[in-house]
Amino acid sequence: MDIVKVTELHKSYGELEAVKDVSFRVRRGECFGLLGPNGAGKTTTIRMLYGFTPRDGGRLELFGLDIDSDIREIKRRIGICQQEDSLDPDLSVRENLVGFARYFSVPKYQAQRRATELLDFFALQNRADDRIVVLSGGLKRRLMLARALVNDPELLILDEPTTGLDPQSRQLLWDKLAALKARGLSILLTTHYMEEAERLCDRLVIVDHGKILVEGKPRQLVRELVGDSVLEISDPDPDVRAFLARESCPIEDLGSRLLVYLNNGDQLFHNLTREVRTEGCMLRPAGLEDLFLKLTGRELRE
Repeated sequence: MDIVKVTELHKSYGELEAVKDVSFRVRRGECFGLLGPNGAGKTTTIRMLYGFTPRDGGRLELFGLDIDSDIREIKRRIGICQQEDSLDPDLSVRENLVGFARYFSVPKYQAQRRATELLDFFALQNRADDRIVVLSGGLKRRLMLARALVNDPELLILDEPTTGLDPQSRQLLWDKLAALKARGLSILLTTHYMEEAERLCDRLVIVDHGKILVEGKPRQLVRELVGDSVLEISDPDPDVRAFLARESCPIEDLGSRLLVYLNNGDQLFHNLTREVRTEGCMLRPAGLEDLFLKLTGRELRE
């Protein structure tokens, strides 16, 4: 059932250990997420998976094949949508698809048919003859994703596919990825959007400084490591702090704001707003972003 097996993967750049003995598995037909801050090792891991970056240690298997001995067969069966725009500016939208299919030795008539199917699927049929330079960022990302599917892959690798997109374009791509997963396509996804991971991923890992911190189903991880809800309190005064101290709650103190992680926090919220104060207190469901920040910290990364 495992379409990807990563075992003790390691990569260093001089003294910098970018990936430190990372291990995980991707099951056939699931969307697996790889989350982490900038510099956490996500893209390095992804690039080793499709043979772009040589690894220093560990074992990689895709489709039950070893990447060292079967790299050509592996590449034939995967689709890759990278962060960077690598579309050919001298070709039209359709020509980018048909031309890319030729790298996989797809016969021309099949490539033309596949291009038409993908243009229709990603709502690009009206732009088929346009040059790349006139496309918006959202259209380019849709075309990049369509190009990654032109060889009808068994595994789709997406490296931050919706970064920089407006909400409408992002929602469209999410719908298309969900439809592809429903058809049985396996997806390996890196993203900075927690909503994207919660919506698409069956399982995920959070990595930081080259190591896996947690692995599991998104909602299950949030419940186990954060709680059901988060109480946010702005400008906490001594009375608020004294109340929470009596309750022995897990608290993240951000100075001008407190985050209180709770299970079944309705009663505590009711008591706080009745006995102490109502202003600046908000109870909300806990989410993947809360878990991400709790594990990786809140400082900015270069």
